[in-house]
Amino acid sequence: MAGSGISSESGSGVSGSGAFRDDENCHKQVSPIRGGGSRNTSPSGRVGSRNTSPSRQKVIKTKPRGLDEETVATFGKVVHPDVQMEDNIWAMLPEDLLNEILARVPPFMIFRLRSVCKRWNLILQDHSFLKFHSQVPSHGPCLLTFWKNSQTPQCSVFSLPLKTWYRIPFNFLPQWAFWLVGSSGGLVCFSGLDGLTFKTLVCNPLTQTWRTLPSMNYDQQRQLIMVVDRTDKSFKVIATSDIYGDRSLPTEVYDSKIDKWTVHQIMPAVNLCSSKMAYCDSRLYLETLSPLGLMMYRLDLGYWEHIPAKFPRSLLDGYLVAGTHKRLFLVGRIGLYSTLQSMRIWELDHAKIMWVEISRMPPKYFRALLRLSAERFECFGQDNLICFTSWNQGKGLLYDVDKKVWSWIAGCALQSFNSQVCFYEPRFDVSVQ
Repeated sequence: MAGSGISSESGSGVSGSGAFRDDENCHKQVSPIRGGGSRNTSPSGRVGSRNTSPSRQKVIKTKPRGLDEETVATFGKVVHPDVQMEDNIWAMLPEDLLNEILARVPPFMIFRLRSVCKRWNLILQDHSFLKFHSQVPSHGPCLLTFWKNSQTPQCSVFSLPLKTWYRIPFNFLPQWAFWLVGSSGGLVCFSGLDGLTFKTLVCNPLTQTWRTLPSMNYDQQRQLIMVVDRTDKSFKVIATSDIYGDRSLPTEVYDSKIDKWTVHQIMPAVNLCSSKMAYCDSRLYLETLSPLGLMMYRLDLGYWEHIPAKFPRSLLDGYLVAGTHKRLFLVGRIGLYSTLQSMRIWELDHAKIMWVEISRMPPKYFRALLRLSAERFECFGQDNLICFTSWNQGKGLLYDVDKKVWSWIAGCALQSFNSQVCFYEPRFDVSVQ
């Protein structure tokens, strides 16, 4: 059953050199840091302008609207001169050395290199290359945005290390009414309806391979979360407990090693205050109002447990965000009136079972991200990075918990009103099998 859902032509969507490309049009429209992006309005900078007296001269410093020096410095690019490379030297490289070099090339650049020769065009099927690729450090976090344009799936990825948007073809997926669940370890999970049937699929955007998962035991639409274990090269998908009609649906877990769903404990009767979930340290967390606090699901033991961590006072909307090393964050707005609102970040003290404030969003960022008090925003995280996106403003803001640095995300892919966003780690060596 799994074999029928796997795309047999995984390379058909990426064989051309232009399939994975920089989102140049987006940069032309939105990127605020291009070389000629801001006009020099200083009189001394105008060629041919008449000379005015020193007393009337006024030097005006300009910068892109909505950005500060810190952000411009963060996303500024250094232009390196082209380096001439000797063809005869590269043609004589041993196979293992060439694979090790290519394994360290940013994943999105590999598709441009595939057009060099037949040998490089087959690089993704080379087990030696995939072995080297699995051993090198990760490319670093990326942001994946997914939306539909005239019912056609569209996807762009923003590389945080390279500060560049890349367009990824997504026409290899079936024409279902599906939506983004999330990403983990190089795989991306979607769920949706094929007619009236609820289905879940997992894909690798880089290799353009995908598969549908078997039907759940209680096949109803539910909140899902996916977790990849790179140690044993497997992944799990967790379907949380839910209420359907007059019956309670149990928690179900899909394990790719056995290719089936197993039924676990039904979550105790609770009143969930948010559908957002966070997974860290083999535990799944959800916010609840009754009983107040968190519900924690132990994936290793298969049961639910209540954590009586009270929420901060005057919390308007809260998002759970998983960090590294068992760190769990709560992000939300505080304040009843628009002039008094602020965005804050708390961390769960597991020993004292209480939320401890660790940071506040500076007012200038808060006003730029959410101009109206009723505006909706999304928040998600990975590796102690927290991303904020505004539905109406089409903006993205990044906060580094370790460095305590706020910075805007350049580009235009977040401007689509119905776009769905998540963190993404590009990898060739992870399989949907």
